[in-house]
This record gives sequence, C-alpha cells and structure tokens, in this order.
Amino acid sequence: MSVYTKTGDKGMTGTFSGKRVSKSSKLINTIGAIDELNSYLGIIGELQEIQRNLFIINAILARSDLAMPKDATKKLEKEIDTMEKKMPVLANFIIYSGTSRAVKLYYARALCRRAERTLIAYSLQSTAKILPYLNRLSDYLFTLARFTNFKKKIKEEVWKM
Repeated sequence: MSVYTKTGDKGMTGTFSGKRVSKSSKLINTIGAIDELNSYLGIIGELQEIQRNLFIINAILARSDLAMPKDATKKLEKEIDTMEKKMPVLANFIIYSGTSRAVKLYYARALCRRAERTLIAYSLQSTAKILPYLNRLSDYLFTLARFTNFKKKIKEEVWKM
C-alpha cells in the first residue's frame, strides 16, 4: 500500500465515518493544530503518553469510537502539583528562556494554546472532555518548562515593562 491515495488532490479529506470534508474546514484546522503540537512534542522527546492522547483526540474529532482515558486530565494535574510544590511560587510574568528543552516546552505550550483556540472555534459536543485536557496540557507544558530550568538551577527572568 502506498502512502499516497490521491483522494485529497481536490482539497477534500476523509474522516473515520467515511465523510469527506474540506481540508480548510474548522475540523481539519483543529486536527492540524493538534498534529503540529504532537509533532513538536516528538522533537522534545520523552512525552509519548501525551502524544498518544493527542492521537486519540484527533481520532475522536475525526469521528472514531475512541474515548479519552478517564484519568488523563487528572494525571496532568497531579504532575503539575508535584512540580509546583518543589519550585518557588510564580508571582510575575517570565521571559520564556533557559535550557534548550525548556524553551522548546514553552513553544509547545504556545502550540497547545493555539490548538485549544481552534478546538473552541470548531466547538463540537465531543470536545467536552477534550478541552479540559488541552487546557491542562498547556499548564503542564508551562510548568514542565519552569521545572526543567529549576532543576538546572537557571533563574527565571521576570518580565518588566
């Protein structure tokens, strides 16, 4: 089987249900934003469970019968809480800098926020469990970036006007 099918040559793509939709639709824009985030997490590495969850989200959006793991959002919250207990409380905006990994995590957070915005614009009933996960994922990526710098003893630079 070849990677190309030629079925998208006229600007349409298929979903799990077999329905064809425009590649410029809000659905495909949302799936694409999540795919961009997922691809970038692959560059960062060591975040495969999150990547698997993002694949599940895209499958759900494309009308598969999959469901989000019930504890996925709670697991992110628990990891955020664990990291936050070890770091100083954040009282100001900070410049997104530090180690290469931390900066990549900050960028992944921005990609996650974009995916969240496109999901909200798409607004489908099946997003009720997806939206909290993406919202918490952006918090997790931000906290993980801070924690990465914290472990390397890199001081956060406070943003000043």
